[in-house]
Parts: sequence; structure tokens; C-alpha cells
Amino acid sequence: MFENLKRMAMQKMAERMLSNSLGADATSAAASEGAGALMESIKAKLGSGGLEEVKDLFSSGGAEMQENSIFQNLQGKMQEILQAKGMNAEEAQQEASNSVPDIISGLRERFESKEEADKEWDFSQIANLAGGLNAGGAADLLNKAKNLF
Repeated sequence: MFENLKRMAMQKMAERMLSNSLGADATSAAASEGAGALMESIKAKLGSGGLEEVKDLFSSGGAEMQENSIFQNLQGKMQEILQAKGMNAEEAQQEASNSVPDIISGLRERFESKEEADKEWDFSQIANLAGGLNAGGAADLLNKAKNLF
């Protein structure tokens, strides 16, 4: 499931950023790095006991996505990544502001879908990982999450 999440995030980013000023290779590299940044943010949040915030990010019943620290972190990281690939600061900020909400919304749709084809998008896999820890398990969770990503 985690590999699917990363792959879907990368695909959504590449599709969303296709028409930017970067070339195809730079856009693809930025999408890959952005998906990696999302996975790192999720792992860090799980490692610090933030399962509910991860769940909120992928649930439309939760708080507004723009208020989620994972979302905010991803938006900032995407801006940095795009600038590092050659985009000017203003354009990178605009691209990150436009693309990250669409990317997260696309992932939310998968988690909330009742379609048979989307049954693998089951948040309980993440919840089970977080719930299977011993009392002092934040480091344990982070190590398990690293193995899954």
C-alpha cells in the first residue's frame, strides 16, 4: 500500500506539473523528489505519534488540508524542489500552491473510494502499523514505516 501511495503521488505530481516551465526530465525528477518528501513527512509524523494528522490529510471529513502540517511541509518542499530544478521563486511558489492541493485531493479520492479497483487504498494498513507498537514505540514505528516505504 505504501509503495502504491508513493507511486500515485509521483504520478499525480508529474501530471499536474506537466505544463510548467521546466523540461520533462526536470519535471519528472521534481515529481519523484516531491513524492519522496511526502513519504518522509508521513514517516516523521507517524514516528512522532501523529497518526490522526496523517489520517486527517487523506480524509475529507478531517480538518481543511491547508491546516495540516504534512500538507504545509509538502507545499514548502515542492517550492524548494522546483527552485532547485531551475524555476524562479515566484513561479515555484505558484506551482506548489496550485499543484499540492490537487495531488492530495487525488490521493484522498483513492482512500475514500468504494470502488473495487481502489480497495487496496485502505487506511487501516497505516493505522495497524501505528497501533501495533509497544508502549515506548515511536522509534519502533519509524523503523517499521521506513521498511514499508
